[in-house]
Amino acid sequence: MNDNSEKPSINRRQLLIGGGVGAGLLLAWGLWPRKYRSNLPVNKGEHGFGSWLKIGDDGRITVGVPQSEMGQGVYTLLAQIVAGELGAHWRTIAVQPAMANPVFTNTLLAREWRGAFFPAALNTQSLGGLGNQIGDELVTRDAFVLTADSSSVRQFEQSCREAGAVARVLLCQAAAERWDTNWENCETAAGFVTFGKKKLAFAELAAAAALLDAPDPIPLNPSPINALSGQEAPRLDVPAKLDGSANFAGDIRLPDMLFASVRGGPIGDTTLKSFDAKAGKAIPGVVRVVKHENWLAALATNWWAANRALDAMAPVFETRGRMPDTAQMNEQMEKAFKGDGTRLHEAGLIGAIFNKQAGTRLFHSQYFVAPALHTALETRSATAQFRDGRLTLWIASQAPVACRRAAAQAIGLSENDVTLIPMLAGGSFGRNLESDIAAQVAYLAHESGRPVQLVWSRPEDFIRDKVRAPAQAKMTGAIDGSGLLRGLSIRIACPPTMREFAKRLEGETPHAAIAAVQGDHDPLAIEGAIPPYAIPNIAIDHYSVSLPLPTGRWRGNAHSYTAFFVEAFIDELAHSAGVEPLSYRMQMLVGQTRLARCLTGVAALSGWDGGASGSGKGIACHSMRGGHIALIASARNTEEGVRVDRISAVVDCGRIINPEIARQQIEGGIVFGLAQALGSSTEYEEGLPMVRRVRDVDLPKLADVPEIEIEFIRSDAEPAGIGELSVPVVAPAIANALFSAAGIRLRELPLLSRGL
Repeated sequence: MNDNSEKPSINRRQLLIGGGVGAGLLLAWGLWPRKYRSNLPVNKGEHGFGSWLKIGDDGRITVGVPQSEMGQGVYTLLAQIVAGELGAHWRTIAVQPAMANPVFTNTLLAREWRGAFFPAALNTQSLGGLGNQIGDELVTRDAFVLTADSSSVRQFEQSCREAGAVARVLLCQAAAERWDTNWENCETAAGFVTFGKKKLAFAELAAAAALLDAPDPIPLNPSPINALSGQEAPRLDVPAKLDGSANFAGDIRLPDMLFASVRGGPIGDTTLKSFDAKAGKAIPGVVRVVKHENWLAALATNWWAANRALDAMAPVFETRGRMPDTAQMNEQMEKAFKGDGTRLHEAGLIGAIFNKQAGTRLFHSQYFVAPALHTALETRSATAQFRDGRLTLWIASQAPVACRRAAAQAIGLSENDVTLIPMLAGGSFGRNLESDIAAQVAYLAHESGRPVQLVWSRPEDFIRDKVRAPAQAKMTGAIDGSGLLRGLSIRIACPPTMREFAKRLEGETPHAAIAAVQGDHDPLAIEGAIPPYAIPNIAIDHYSVSLPLPTGRWRGNAHSYTAFFVEAFIDELAHSAGVEPLSYRMQMLVGQTRLARCLTGVAALSGWDGGASGSGKGIACHSMRGGHIALIASARNTEEGVRVDRISAVVDCGRIINPEIARQQIEGGIVFGLAQALGSSTEYEEGLPMVRRVRDVDLPKLADVPEIEIEFIRSDAEPAGIGELSVPVVAPAIANALFSAAGIRLRELPLLSRGL
């Protein structure tokens, strides 16, 4: 990644030393103008049109996509927006991973994460719109390029439309010069510029158009819905994945390349103490053994030999301080409730409504959520080559700038001496936001002097996983004589995951990051806990817990447990009040028209029977990232475990770019939510996860996947994030269905984890 700045660069971390900055300096620096040039490579016969696209003399239109393709369809979605605004033919569209560039800064994500990333001394929120402007400038200069939290379309739809519009206008201008008319008289469609009966292909105009100046302001088409955007265009990544030509980091082959496997010790402040190097080198194919302070690696002519060598060397590790242990971590979270929490949301007079004189009945419940593994299809892999003082890194990363930084620091290079080539990912769910494998493979390539491909074994992948945080919640509801919910208290004990992640993103080791944020509150730890319901008195508190277990981002993040807490407890209160669960929710959805439509829609779709005793139907709803969903599950408990027979969902995710990809994401999220409800977790003992193989994670098999039916509500609202939307509602809907089926209230994820 090239900085591409025309002014000297000031690093955000340098600016924030000491946790504060003079307001005047910050304001002046924030308003200091910057321009960033395109770094989309343009080859012979290609013509660049800004940072997003180029047009070839052969008619091919290549869209540069800065977001990581992990199977979510982002290559197709962003290209579809560009091509639709341009007026291109879909068969001429190709995509190319774009190198990290400040132009592609994810300012939307930075704003959503700002409460956990920036120190309290830098209170940009108090500056209103100017604070957002300053904050955006801070992260832009640090090239905050990330793929996370279903933000790609939400962040880049406007930029993609503008990119397509600029190219469209320039092509029209080039054609208008030939036809001696005003460019406004020209139109584009299916890859041609037209004027009356005259027609020229984009390829014929690209060279001349690329030399013209773009208009200001950029004239967008009247509607974002067009011949491509909003339609079911075929996915661009599927053909290569079907014929095997798609390249992942583990597919890279370089001359003289070695294959590596690594072995670390228990989770924590762990160092390598001893190993039998002679036994490792005796394995056929092993070329070298590399010792690091914290891990051991074997390099061989094939990966199996390298992994066998690690077994033969039997490395011994020493861990200082605490190590993850499930029983101890559960005790720590329970103990946290005895201390002082941090109130992150409050409305009304919660203390008064809980007073015995208020005439309300109080209901208490406690919920438990185990740590969740990412369990992506592809374990982490990366390939690196160190040559002539520079490192080239092939890796799938959701945080490419942080990944380059980690690799550079591992071998004492400048970040500018590291080239990161983005690769496709075989799933991620937030796993590829972490960069520890980049540091390892850089170190191995530097030490060996040969290209190295590192692939983590599945046990190593689980041990190094930055899991979705475990959490506990104490819920208290106050119901008046008519059954109305008058007050709700939600107290959540969990680690300050986002603050911990922020430290790792800037280079801290996992155990150092945990120590650095000990005792901090984290507004994103309770994300999704604010109910959509009109509850007059409500309080939400975060009880920060310092666990010796590194935690990170996961599909749905905190929503994956806060929605479980809220929607399962609302169901409890509905039954306690003697009110049918759907009606109980509807009476509180004041001003929530879109979510209410989802609820009534899913009731009709599924044949909702009120969740009567023995029916085995449960309902849940949730809103996040601008989207809304209601879901009804039909479930029962059998001798083999929980059986989910049918899931119905109605979704309002705003304006849809590609209906088929939207359906894929909602369906995939439902299956992922099913995995959370029934598995995806592990216990810990002496610093190690008890689960070491995929077969032990209790993921749903194909035979376990129920009938899934989905309906989308037509909407002209801005596109919502859809990749995570359906994940949080599945577990509470299943839990509520099991209560309807058997009268057993399950308050722990995974469900039946206590063998009930």
